[in-house]
Amino acid sequence: MLLWNLEARDLTLRYTWKISRNASDVKTNLFVTVGDERFQGRGEAAPNTRYGETPVLLQEQFQTLQANGLSHVGSVEELQHLMSLHPVLPALRFAIESAFVHYLCRKNGQTVTEFLGVQSVASAPTAYSYPIMDPGKIAAFTKEHGLHRFEYLKVKVNQESGLDMLSEVTKATNQGLIIDANEAWQDPDSLMRFFEGLKRYPVLMIEQPMPSDLQEEYLYLKKRSPYDLFADESVTDHADWELLQQQFHGVNMKLMKAGGYLNGLAILQKTRAMGLKTMIGCMMETSMAIWSALQLAHGVHLLDLDGMLVVKDEPFKLVKEEAGRLYPVEQP
Repeated sequence: MLLWNLEARDLTLRYTWKISRNASDVKTNLFVTVGDERFQGRGEAAPNTRYGETPVLLQEQFQTLQANGLSHVGSVEELQHLMSLHPVLPALRFAIESAFVHYLCRKNGQTVTEFLGVQSVASAPTAYSYPIMDPGKIAAFTKEHGLHRFEYLKVKVNQESGLDMLSEVTKATNQGLIIDANEAWQDPDSLMRFFEGLKRYPVLMIEQPMPSDLQEEYLYLKKRSPYDLFADESVTDHADWELLQQQFHGVNMKLMKAGGYLNGLAILQKTRAMGLKTMIGCMMETSMAIWSALQLAHGVHLLDLDGMLVVKDEPFKLVKEEAGRLYPVEQP
């Protein structure tokens, strides 16, 4: 019989994290531990209100699993079956599955990449994100956080200040830019006008500029966009792949949305099979979840795994960052 535990921890951020739909200074994440007398594995859940997740709700779902036999689960298949009988939202599903996989790998003397059948990476570059801020603060923010060390950068934008922010970012840096609107635009024609203003900047791609439910609008936009469009909110733990192929050029897979290693890997494989570009992103996470994302990083076009770098006094140190690259240190 396995012993499972769930702990909530408040994570203070290094600065206000503002995107087009909300802002925060503290995030509450949940940490799952599972083990026996000899071996343990850990996993992380970063609840996201965009997907109906709260710490309290995920704690209740965990308690339901415990009351219905979680401690007697002996395989990944049994774990998935239990979570299908007692539905669990994706962030918690990922935390539970990853903790169990980490436990099994320790018990069986196996690496996680061996378990998943993928190639490991010794290190990988990550983007670093500018949150939405007063454009006048961009230069100081860039210097304070040493952003010149990153291969490429991400800029969170809204309709009101997006172009002004980008103007200041390109004065302060010369890296390629990912533009992330987090569904801030409501129609493709106003978005195309925004794209016109981007022509002078080194834009690598645009991430989810409109709400995911604007399906026809994305069909219209992809035919006209001068930039690659990547789906984020349009892909959770499932997607309409035929439609997605017509709307986007790439997919940002996040393990917190996918609900686990196995489904995250399946999403990456399906993305490639559809001829779309791949990206791995994150929520506001510690190095525990970032370590997991790095296990799937081989061959991925873009990585945006800076969540742990925004957490003040990151507690686990399972991944180190050096010169804009991430190095997995120790399995959770």
